[in-house]
Amino acid sequence: MAKYEDEVKNNMFGFGDLNEAYGKYFTGDSFAKGLVPSEGNIDFNVVNVNFAPGVRNNWHIHHDGYQIIMVTAGEGWSQIEGEEPRSLKPGDVVVFKDGVKHWHGAKKGSWFSHLAITKGTTEWLEPVSDADYDKLPE
Repeated sequence: MAKYEDEVKNNMFGFGDLNEAYGKYFTGDSFAKGLVPSEGNIDFNVVNVNFAPGVRNNWHIHHDGYQIIMVTAGEGWSQIEGEEPRSLKPGDVVVFKDGVKHWHGAKKGSWFSHLAITKGTTEWLEPVSDADYDKLPE
């Protein structure tokens, strides 16, 4: 059994549904639960995103805005292009500024959950290669 499954599936924000809308940009199953209704003049999204072990999203860039991820459970990775991957644990916060190419996802043997606060549009790019991901430690 992978680490942190109970913590991720039972976290305070709810597990969410299979992330079918963006599933093609992930290497496997992710689950999402929107937390802020998109009504009125709110111009950002807040989503609880949950990753099965080893699942990560593609490289991507946020335009006309930013993305902040706040880790709530499990263990994961994030990486900004040109920098070393960063190991993530609950309580970690990562800010991806406008125009910065990056990815994030679960460690190989761990479930992973983060809140994603996103403003602007997302440009989805190529997957993180298996060769690069497989070099990361557990």
